[in-house]
Amino acid sequence: MERGSPEAFAEQGTLGVEEEFFVVDEAGHPVSGSDELVYEGEPPELLADRLDHELFKTVIETQTPKSEGLAEATENVHAVREALVEYATEYDFRVAAAGLHPAARWRELEHAEKERYRAQLERIQYPQHRNTTAGLHVHVGVDDPDKAVWVANRMRWHLPVMLALSANSPFWNGYDTGLASARAKIFEGLPNTGMPTAFADYDEFERFENRMIDSGSINDRGELWHDVRPHSGHGTVEVRAPDAQADPAVVLAFVEYTKALVTDLSERYEDLADPAGTDGCMRREVLDENKWRALRYGHDASFVEREGSRTVGLGEVVDRECDRLGVTGIRDVYEADSGATRQRRILESDGLDALCRDLLL
Repeated sequence: MERGSPEAFAEQGTLGVEEEFFVVDEAGHPVSGSDELVYEGEPPELLADRLDHELFKTVIETQTPKSEGLAEATENVHAVREALVEYATEYDFRVAAAGLHPAARWRELEHAEKERYRAQLERIQYPQHRNTTAGLHVHVGVDDPDKAVWVANRMRWHLPVMLALSANSPFWNGYDTGLASARAKIFEGLPNTGMPTAFADYDEFERFENRMIDSGSINDRGELWHDVRPHSGHGTVEVRAPDAQADPAVVLAFVEYTKALVTDLSERYEDLADPAGTDGCMRREVLDENKWRALRYGHDASFVEREGSRTVGLGEVVDRECDRLGVTGIRDVYEADSGATRQRRILESDGLDALCRDLLL
């Protein structure tokens, strides 16, 4: 059973990006392709050991090499995507991205044969059988385990902001859910997902992680699927809130924002005389409310502020964060149509086939 270690937290500010994509046919409709691409084919060197499948045979995941900064991360995201598209084409597949694929009907799709996923299907049953989701995960290295927990605690308020900006999954199983990110709600049907609680320090987090393994609740540490987590294998704070995206510029906006947040919080941790504990963290129930607002309304969401006395609109948050952290990408994302709005518009005006083509990389 895979377990983490506090010794993994050794580097500050490194970056890694994991993206989940849909394998589709020439028309952009989901097909089973992970066996050919992951097990039977010979991926290019860049994708070797950085390409894996997910629960459904129509979903694959890529991981970038570890990057030392934003410029290198940008190069790696583009290079991995280009390599994947070219590789998939060799097998007559295309690649698409969204939080949920609008043409995917889970009862008609094949589950992966990998023992890990078969065990999950047996344990979790219906919620996992229907889990056709695809997300974006951003890792930022943190050089101290207690710091990583402290940062992850305080990242939680920002997760609904990222989800609202990324909202790109209004359709599930053939119908419009009325949500901006149905992926977030579908994924929350699984155990050990959603908004995590706050932990006092790394020892407390490690006890929790090991207790879940030792009690048989999970098979390995990777099955703690919360929206943010100290990754005790990679030594990072991992943000898992955003929907998957076809546009790499949107992906890189979240990479920029996540890195800036982790850097800012790390510096604040180091400035405190006694940073231990969870003081200053909001109740999980309020954070859950903010997440609901994000997945329901997307770019039109507003959020309960940290002190709980007022709400603030997504646009105001974006302006404030860009000014405070010196980032620009999330403002561009906010000023454009959300993925959910774009998908609905294309479906209404041009139909499902046009929408499927629009999601192609």
